[in-house]
Amino acid sequence: MTGPLLGTPPARWAALVWLAAVVAIATALTLQLGFGVQPCHLCLWERVPYYAVIVLVPAILLVRRPRVALAVAGLLLLGDAGLSLYHVAVEQGWIALPASCVSAGQAHTLDELRAQLAHAAPTCDQINASFLGLSLATWNLIAAALVGVASLAAIWSGAERHQQASAV
Repeated sequence: MTGPLLGTPPARWAALVWLAAVVAIATALTLQLGFGVQPCHLCLWERVPYYAVIVLVPAILLVRRPRVALAVAGLLLLGDAGLSLYHVAVEQGWIALPASCVSAGQAHTLDELRAQLAHAAPTCDQINASFLGLSLATWNLIAAALVGVASLAAIWSGAERHQQASAV
């Protein structure tokens, strides 16, 4: 059984992974800037691997190392999936809220407290947006894990095809 992506060269896979990272960041920024869904501290950290993929994959492809690009992207996205799993665990109350997600500062007057509340980032244990019953952190976990695994699988898929071709 063959699919449309079976046998796809590693450079093309790397370009697809890069495109997936661009779509993920574009979605996050659209939700934030277009719809006012403010990210918590962990949400912002979950974007970092995508930014790294957006920068590193084209740079590595320029030196014609598509398997290296796939490995870097795959490891970054699996790391992001791990961070997203941690975020989901915080949201579900399975583990304690990290200290970095608690707003700092003391208000000495009611006006200072109002100002802090008006500018406070959401806490990481609160789900401020969901889609089809899953939080955005859960969706990121799914997406990062799938694309990360696909990136690493594309390395071995291409290597196996190359070995079969050289054996003939």
